[in-house]
Amino acid sequence: MREIVLDTETTGLDPKEGHRIIEIGALELQNLMPTGRRLHLYIKPDREIDPDAEKVHGISRAFLEDKPVFEAVVSEFLDFIQEDPIIIHNAPFDVGFLNAELARVSLPALEASRIVDTLPMARQKFPGAKASLDALCKRFEIDNSHRDLHGALIDADLLAAVYVELKGGRQPGLLSDSDAQTHSATETSNGQDILDGFSLEDRPLRAVRPHPVHADELAAHEAFLDTLTDPIWKSS
Repeated sequence: MREIVLDTETTGLDPKEGHRIIEIGALELQNLMPTGRRLHLYIKPDREIDPDAEKVHGISRAFLEDKPVFEAVVSEFLDFIQEDPIIIHNAPFDVGFLNAELARVSLPALEASRIVDTLPMARQKFPGAKASLDALCKRFEIDNSHRDLHGALIDADLLAAVYVELKGGRQPGLLSDSDAQTHSATETSNGQDILDGFSLEDRPLRAVRPHPVHADELAAHEAFLDTLTDPIWKSS
């Protein structure tokens, strides 16, 4: 299964106020394993960057002056993501910006059905706990010491590791194809796992194993009962 882990950096907080995407970072997962294929784009926004936003990601307008505009890289972006699921942390923010950019160049919006938001995944898995990317890295012992500033590709790389852990780690990849078919787990509505294709009737029956009580054990038990007042074991 091919999935795309994605993050963006922007000029501000709201595309409805004219803010734009200035960086896209994305990487490819195949069966929850990074393939090494990555997409990293810096984009000229043709507008000022809010000072508070620049403090977060450290990207200045001067740095972006010689970078392509979104329309020039949209084909490269769409070719990379194709029609596969897109993994995003706090997806409404990034998807809102991506769809605003796509609308500017008269292209259809990303379908909501293909977006996987890891923020509600984390909140469901760890109710009441902090669910920021940094907090999840700490929980799963993922090294994020190089994340001095937010960066789309750095954050996508960290998110990929977090997403794998939220999905149960890399244990699924340890099963062979035949094992995975025999023991494939499906999640029930109450959150418990059941095994598909497995029946107790398939298990060979074992002969009943005798467990005789040794004479010394019987004598010790009788001696213990003699120390009790009217033990029920002697009432029959």
